[in-house]
Amino acid sequence: MAAVPLPPIPQSPEGFLNPFLLNGPKGFDEFTPLAENDDTFVRLDLPGVPEECVRVGLSRSKKAVIVYGEAPKVHNHDSSSRKYLTIIKTICTCCDFVGFTFQMSDGVLRLVLSKTCTDPSSCISVLAFCYGEGLSGDNTDDHGKVYESNQLENGSLYVRLDMPGVPKDNFAVTVANGIVKVTGQAPSVSHDSAGRFYSGDVAMLSAPVNIPSRRIKTIAKNGVIRLLIPPL
Repeated sequence: MAAVPLPPIPQSPEGFLNPFLLNGPKGFDEFTPLAENDDTFVRLDLPGVPEECVRVGLSRSKKAVIVYGEAPKVHNHDSSSRKYLTIIKTICTCCDFVGFTFQMSDGVLRLVLSKTCTDPSSCISVLAFCYGEGLSGDNTDDHGKVYESNQLENGSLYVRLDMPGVPKDNFAVTVANGIVKVTGQAPSVSHDSAGRFYSGDVAMLSAPVNIPSRRIKTIAKNGVIRLLIPPL
């Protein structure tokens, strides 16, 4: 008999929290002013996006940094590719962005933003994050799609879930009493405020049995793990 998916319960009505995240900084983003200079560190979750599929640029006004990422379909059972558009704005009227560096790994984009300030005494080191607000008025953002499942004709269950920041070797899949559990440990990288720990029950087998996890095919890359769970 086929396994049954166990969709996660959202932790907030806005859907801005990953329901699998048990420990660590919540939300899709965080920013930290760097004490050694006027730069600002930004972490932005883009699960499923490989390094070659992210673009970062400055707006003409120099008041915003625009991030676009595309997560391609990796498995033919993925419902679709996913797109992310994030605009990082400076709240301070006296500041302009003048440059940036970035590094993409395990579904997380980390940026260091450089800016100039015409009036340091009144400067406000606050950033605003706008998701999916395209310059043409479109809505392009898939941050909320952290989980999907698909019951296959052969009785197998396909599950895809996001755990951004987790390297492919830091995922673990276990099956106990018929419950398929996935855990992932995301280490603290660069100026991250802390590491993150994910865990969740993602499927229930047709009988309360223990089976070797090797029977479940997994694909882990870019902060996303995909499982193909066979029927008993």
